[in-house]
Amino acid sequence: MEYSCEEFKVGKCEGQKLVDGESMPLVLHPNNGSDNIDFLVSTLKKNKDWFEQMIIKNSAVLLRGFDVKNAEDFNEIIEAFDWDDIRYVGPAPRTHIYKRIWTANEGPLEEFIYYHHEMVLIKESPKKVILFCEVPPPKGGETPFVPSFRVTERMLEEFPEAVEDIESRGLRYTFSAPSKNDTSSMRGRGWEDAFGTSDPAEAEKRAKALGMDMEWLPNGGVKTILGPRALTKVFDGRKGRRMWFNTMVGMHGKEHSSALMADGTEIPENVVKRCQEIIEEESIQFKWEKGDVLFLDNFALLHGRRPSLPPRKVLVATCK
Repeated sequence: MEYSCEEFKVGKCEGQKLVDGESMPLVLHPNNGSDNIDFLVSTLKKNKDWFEQMIIKNSAVLLRGFDVKNAEDFNEIIEAFDWDDIRYVGPAPRTHIYKRIWTANEGPLEEFIYYHHEMVLIKESPKKVILFCEVPPPKGGETPFVPSFRVTERMLEEFPEAVEDIESRGLRYTFSAPSKNDTSSMRGRGWEDAFGTSDPAEAEKRAKALGMDMEWLPNGGVKTILGPRALTKVFDGRKGRRMWFNTMVGMHGKEHSSALMADGTEIPENVVKRCQEIIEEESIQFKWEKGDVLFLDNFALLHGRRPSLPPRKVLVATCK
């Protein structure tokens, strides 16, 4: 599909790449100087089918140059579409801001948040992750993203037998969480907040519905066990691409998490190390500007967060 919406002007940004013939991200500026939020929301409502096809086609769409000021404006953009919310379940500490809008990971800005598909281990992951930059950081703080199919392609080129072995056995993950939120850690979300209850029995019930088992720890925290999970997935409408839809590198051998093959076999260290290098080599990033709104196809892209100097304020919405 061509760029056929006259209200937008296609632009460029630093760090943009051409991947399999598509610009990532596709950058859309206001046409004819119409940058106000009401015009933007009206345009999105009129062209929402086209816009959603652009998200799938290019995997990432950046709205830049529009007068998006705050969480209220951002929420209006989200509500221009007929996308249902999906409740975030995961280790990142977050705060509800306004209606459908939350803070992104509130972990320490000096830490790198590793690449991941949002809620990749949960039975139902969001199709879209939308980010809004209210306060761009003075240095660093980019949100790099990675075309997931490129990781699969390159891993199959270098480790065809290992990839198919892991795929056939599946993956099993563990993750430990405290009872209360700890914002000094980028993975410090407590199980009470994550499951919306302080009742252990109810938390177990809700975890089971999400495809998790739980083991209680002496300190009141919990160890969650997830698996078997797939290494790759193919999603409708995305050219039959085999996405690297896992968090093997992000959870392998960490202090509070692990990633093994589902039968307990260790994943070869050289495979994990090389995969980490490939993911970084394929990454795409740009400098945030105030008012930027970035739409990510969560089925097609891994994303992360570079360390940054304060202040940095990026808000998020996750949608089905």
